[in-house]
Amino acid sequence: MPLPTRIVDSHQHVRWHRRDEHALVADLDAHGIDYAWLLTWCLGLAEQSPEHAAYLNPALTQIDGSHPGIPLSELLIVREKFPRRFVVGFCPNPAWPSAPALLESAYHMHGVRVCGEWKFRMPFDDPRSLAIFTMAGKLKIPVVLHLDVPWLPHAKTGERTFQPAWYGGTVERLEHALQACPETVFVGHAPGFWREISGDADLCPENYPHGAVTPGGRLYRFFDHYPNLVADLSAGSGRTAMARDPEHAARFITRYADRLLFGRDYYERELHDFLQTLPLSAETIEKVYWKNAERLVPRPA
Repeated sequence: MPLPTRIVDSHQHVRWHRRDEHALVADLDAHGIDYAWLLTWCLGLAEQSPEHAAYLNPALTQIDGSHPGIPLSELLIVREKFPRRFVVGFCPNPAWPSAPALLESAYHMHGVRVCGEWKFRMPFDDPRSLAIFTMAGKLKIPVVLHLDVPWLPHAKTGERTFQPAWYGGTVERLEHALQACPETVFVGHAPGFWREISGDADLCPENYPHGAVTPGGRLYRFFDHYPNLVADLSAGSGRTAMARDPEHAARFITRYADRLLFGRDYYERELHDFLQTLPLSAETIEKVYWKNAERLVPRPA
């Protein structure tokens, strides 16, 4: 496969996983990445979890033990140091009062050009979520969504089992948002999204399914029916969805070459290494690695 002439990391965070902005920039340089979309994660009461201590910035821990996540203020400090290496994203917590107005203010005041990461324990089609999505459509900025389903079938019994670390709700909730906000571009991401590449998603007990992709995956219908849906290939979810069936991945990426974004979500090169093994055209590679991202969001000046 030919190498891309440019690389945009469309899904990245900073000051987490025990690395600061200098380590992130060094990592971008080591992997030949021109710049990245930096995304917030604005935790609310519903999203607090002890596991966050392992990878979020301990300096931001509040006196009551709660944590704000990855707030906009952190991203603005980082961009000031490296203005040409980052596009700043911001998604206010939809439980906050006047969250859409906060997004609009961030767009004008701080040059926010991505609404993301949307990662909250609230359904995508909740009116408070839709209000943020509608504002993003008005501002013409994409929304990066994290979907983790609230229910999975039990591996032995097949019974629906509650997943406490859910975000966004079901894939049906995502479809409702796509329908309700046709002027908004949504970037699908995370295990609950990518499991739907295969027709057997409802029967699979794994968060990260493996094995051959079967026909009938909902993502095909979504991509074919909703022009406002794109997706990033980041993290274990996107990469695993591709690597579980390389022959299918080559067909899928080629078919939706205008709708997919290269991204990582953390510090690794597994996705890049895997994509290099696929028989993809130079045109497809250029679109996935940077052209689609720059069509949605201009590169830093």
